[in-house]
Amino acid sequence: MKKILYIGNNLDAKNPTTIVLLSTLLQEIGFEVNIYSNKKNKLLRLLAMCLGVFKYRKASFLLIDTYSTSNFYYALVVSQLARLFNLKYLPILHGGNLPIRLKNSLYLSELIFKNAELSVAPSNYLLQHFKSNGFKTVFIPNGIELKNYPFKLRKTISPKLLWVRAFDEIYNPQMAIKVVALLKETYPNASLCMVGPDKDGSLTNAKMLAKELGVQNSIEFTGLLDKKKWIKKSEEFDVFINTTNIDNTPVSVIEAMALGLPVISTNVGGISYLIDAKIDGILVEKNNETEMANAIINLIENPIKAVNIANNARQKVANFDSVVVKEEWRKLLENA
Repeated sequence: MKKILYIGNNLDAKNPTTIVLLSTLLQEIGFEVNIYSNKKNKLLRLLAMCLGVFKYRKASFLLIDTYSTSNFYYALVVSQLARLFNLKYLPILHGGNLPIRLKNSLYLSELIFKNAELSVAPSNYLLQHFKSNGFKTVFIPNGIELKNYPFKLRKTISPKLLWVRAFDEIYNPQMAIKVVALLKETYPNASLCMVGPDKDGSLTNAKMLAKELGVQNSIEFTGLLDKKKWIKKSEEFDVFINTTNIDNTPVSVIEAMALGLPVISTNVGGISYLIDAKIDGILVEKNNETEMANAIINLIENPIKAVNIANNARQKVANFDSVVVKEEWRKLLENA
């Protein structure tokens, strides 16, 4: 049995994180997986990660969740420690802004990625950028248990919107508030449900904006919901909106596609590599609430278009099923 050390942020107790989901898949196909770290304090988290590398320095592989902002430095420190112990490591690329990181921090990026066994990109967007920079990279998507996402085909569309993301400035939650305000000019019964935890104070700002625009009674803020609860809640809504300014391949969008919710998203980062515009989703300019509101109205007035988008999206995300993803990881790790 090959032993794997998996380094990442294992902080969210209510919803399984990427590190938990992938490690579970790897265990199911026969790998022994040890995870670091669940420490909330950033310094203690880094220390725990380093201790994990020392403790499991004889592991077959080290997997490192790699992001583009401050967590980039976890990957930097851990990867260089792995090199010290001759431990093979594979960065798993998550940050939607990693292409900018490559450009602005090329030396540090090369320390991580040129010395890696190879990097794993969950999106063709990052695959293209990393390959073009000369880094060995393969594509394996983030997996979901497709059987846990009941497909509901909406033959008519009402102005009931669902938004699922953390309240963080980079995900632009205020745009969702502006969209529902615009939509209410045409459809007074328009409503919005926003699911997710507050990360940087954006939840307070969103509530203030809703009050300023007079739409506070049309918006439900649920806070963080576990997966089963928000999947159940999704049955009440007809359109999924993604308002982010920076993104890679968001799992929440993949989940919405699996559930039959037509997705309207800002066209940023790797989104256009996930959604084929007008085929299995709709793309609009970032920070353009008018374009997004008009796209929603177009779906309401053209329900056949919404049906086609939903059916095409469900077919696409079948490739993200954990059964498929497990086999890709098995082949990669057994042959590496």
